[in-house]
Amino acid sequence: MGLFGPSKKEIWENLASQIGANYQDDFWKGSKVTAKVGEWSIVLDTYTVSTGKSAITYTRVRAPFVNQNGFKFTIYRKGLFSGLGKLFGMRDIEIGYEEFDDSFIIKANDEDKVRSLFANENLRQMIQHQPYFHLTVKNDEGFFGAHFPEGVDELYFAVSGVIKDIDRLKNLFDIFAETLNQLCIIGAAYKEDPKVELK
Repeated sequence: MGLFGPSKKEIWENLASQIGANYQDDFWKGSKVTAKVGEWSIVLDTYTVSTGKSAITYTRVRAPFVNQNGFKFTIYRKGLFSGLGKLFGMRDIEIGYEEFDDSFIIKANDEDKVRSLFANENLRQMIQHQPYFHLTVKNDEGFFGAHFPEGVDELYFAVSGVIKDIDRLKNLFDIFAETLNQLCIIGAAYKEDPKVELK
């Protein structure tokens, strides 16, 4: 126990044991929790961005997957990133669940698929429990990160600060597992190993 409660290491090790995941702590790369769900690996870690005089640490969750037909979506709470405008040809979509539509902005390149994705009531309820939420499908991790094979994309969540709320972290892993399964159900993903090792 530290001055401000349990450390990130204690909480993340506890999380890993509770969800049957693997906890790794590397001096150079930092710590991460990796959970296997079917063929997918869901990875929790942190990264730091230097802004000159200061640095901001982010908590992120990532899961590469085989994207069957290039389906892309982004969902975030209203009031966040409101100035983003149109994202890569994606448009704002209401999915027909008033409480959810009132809370979140959803952008996608396929209206039918994104409605089918969030028709999953369990998924919507889990997302509502997240105080901050920004989930997107990315092509790869940019110049300094992993480059993915053709047809492989990444489900990606990031938030500033270090999340040490174990229930919130468990909820994030559940959201990723549910989203990946639902993507398969709607024909937007394959249940196969994307053969990508995240750095």
